[in-house]
This record gives sequence, C-alpha cells and structure tokens, in this order.
Amino acid sequence: MAVNSKYPSVEDLRQRAKERVPAFAFEYLDGGCNEDVNINRNTTEIREIQLQPRYLRNYGNSSIKTKVLGMEFDAPFGISPVGLQGLMWPNSPQILASAAYKHNIPFILSTVTTMDIEEASRLTEGKAWFQLYNPVEDSVRNDILNRASDAGCPVLVLLCDVPTFGYRPRDIRNGLALPPKMSVKNILQILGKPTWAYNTLKYGQPTFENLKPYTPEGLNLKQLGQFMDKTFSGRLNEELIKPIRDKWKGKLVLKGVASAQDTEDAIRLGFDGVIVSNHGGRQLDAGQSTIHALQNIVEKYSDQIEIMMDSGLRSGPDIARAMASGAKFTFMGRSFMYGAAALGNQGGEHTISMLKTQFQQVMDQLCCDKIEDLPKHLIKN
Repeated sequence: MAVNSKYPSVEDLRQRAKERVPAFAFEYLDGGCNEDVNINRNTTEIREIQLQPRYLRNYGNSSIKTKVLGMEFDAPFGISPVGLQGLMWPNSPQILASAAYKHNIPFILSTVTTMDIEEASRLTEGKAWFQLYNPVEDSVRNDILNRASDAGCPVLVLLCDVPTFGYRPRDIRNGLALPPKMSVKNILQILGKPTWAYNTLKYGQPTFENLKPYTPEGLNLKQLGQFMDKTFSGRLNEELIKPIRDKWKGKLVLKGVASAQDTEDAIRLGFDGVIVSNHGGRQLDAGQSTIHALQNIVEKYSDQIEIMMDSGLRSGPDIARAMASGAKFTFMGRSFMYGAAALGNQGGEHTISMLKTQFQQVMDQLCCDKIEDLPKHLIKN
C-alpha cells in the first residue's frame, strides 16, 4: 500500500485525527497524566539517541524482517494494547487488527477495549496477542484465559503498571474518569464531528466487549464504573502470577516493566519476554523515560530474556533508535490510533506502510544489513 502523501508522518495523522474526533475522546487518547511531563520526556529522550552510518563498506540490501518469541514478522514493530479504542474512533480495533494481519505484524488486544478476543482471533486467524488486565476473581481470570487459549492467541501479555488509575486532568474535566458521564459540552463536541458521530451510530456505542459475559445486565454508567473497580485490580505480584504461568501454555510476556528488579523477577517467574513501558506516560508523571529504563535493563539482562519496548515511539527513526539501544522489538499505541482516527478504514494500513518506509530508509542510510546489527551503529556517550 502506498503512503498517503497528505499524511507522511505520525504528527500529520495526529493533527488530522484532532480535526475528526470530539475533544473529550481525542484528549483521552492524546494526554498523559498530571502535567504531561513523562509523555513528553519519553519521545524527547528517545530522540537524543544518535546513530552512526558506515558508508564505506560492502553493503547489500537491508531486511526489516525480524524474529521475536520464536515468531517472524515483516517489521520490528507491532500495535500496543489500547483501552476504549472504539470511543476514540469507531471500529478502530477491527481496522488495526486487520491491517496488522495483512502486514504480518503483531496486534495486542486489551482486556478493556471495544472488541472481544474471539473477533480479534477471527480477523487475524489466531495471531492476535492478548493483554490481561488481571481480574480479582480467579473464576473470571480462568475463563478469560480459556477464551484466549481457545482463540489461538500465541502470546499472553500481563499488565503490571496500573496498580492505580492514573490522575489525568483532561479526563476528569471531560467526565471520562470512571464512572464516565456525558455533559452538554461533550454532546456539542459530538455534533461538531459528524463523521465520528455517523460511524458511532453505524457501529454502535462502544462497550467493554471482552467483559460482557461477566457484567450484570442493566447497569447504568455509574454502576458499570463501580463494577469495573470491584472486578479488576491492576495490582500484580508473584502470588497472582504463578497460577497464570501454570495455566497458560503459550508465550508469556510482562508489560510495564521499568526496573532491573522487576526484570529479574520476571526471569525468575518464567516469563518469555518483557515490554519496557510506562503506559505511554499515562500513569507516573515522575517516572523515567522508557529509553533510559530500556538501556539499564538491556545492559544486565539482554542475554536472559527477550526485551521489547513501547511508549514514546512516533516514527521509523524512533524505532531504529530503540532497536539500536537493545530492544528486540517495539510497540506503538497512539501512533496507530491517530492513523485510524485520521483515515478511517485506511488508517491502519497507511500507518504501518509509512513506518515501514521510514524504518527501511534509516536502515539503508546507515548501510545496516540486518536489524540485529543496529546496536553497532549506536553512538555511545
């Protein structure tokens, strides 16, 4: 698929998405927590990484295919789990899952998004990964794990970086903190975005599709918020992880790792990989950037576990910087949601194609044959 020349960057997609999505939904997607320090630090510090080309060497054609967790993909990036995707753009998880399957990159489905495991599996022929937001009740947890296994999910991703809800001023002002509410202001915003409104009518009001089997019927919005608080604890510890590791037969990944200590525990507990992440800067404004956390973790554990990264990546050069810093693979959430919101059904494929093109250009410019050679091009301070 050719890149749409009107939107050759993620920032172009972001600006177009902002024009098409009601402010309350766009700000839910776009914002961090507190004063947005960490969301900005993520990208800023990634872009401090410098790479050195090697021009006078024998150089053939570089390949951007790569392997992670024993699976080969056509590019070194995938689509991160994002909650409430259908709120930000109707049918967006379906758009992104289909595009990921077509381009042979991983798509991770969130527990709290607006498409269920079974549909994700159908759209990707059983290749979608699943992120588990750990339920309080063992019976709910086990049923979700059984559904993911029956759907053929090759990788289960456990989320560890949401022990509490992030403090997000935009969402509080907009009424999107649980329990959600709809104000006159928000209704007027919807009326000003007719394409978003039409598609919401077409595909239906977004709901937590994965959780429907466990949600009592007839709850109003306040009761649904209370149910979510009661049913899901974001906390994860060794006692909660062990029964999941025993039950799950596929690959197991821990997402939200930000320290060497948690990485060491993940290795001891039998995880196959970790995703270094700070939830896109949405949880801890005083936290470290993902690229700096990655560098510390890679230095100690790269030979013991597969280390991936998300949060802060916005371009092909950003992906190359992360890979050169030791990441085995990368993921992005907002970038793909901007694409879906900007271009609708074409947004997923456009964003993937654009990032592939950008990343390929970096590889060719560096004269780097293989992705695993990118660390050789890292300029170390």
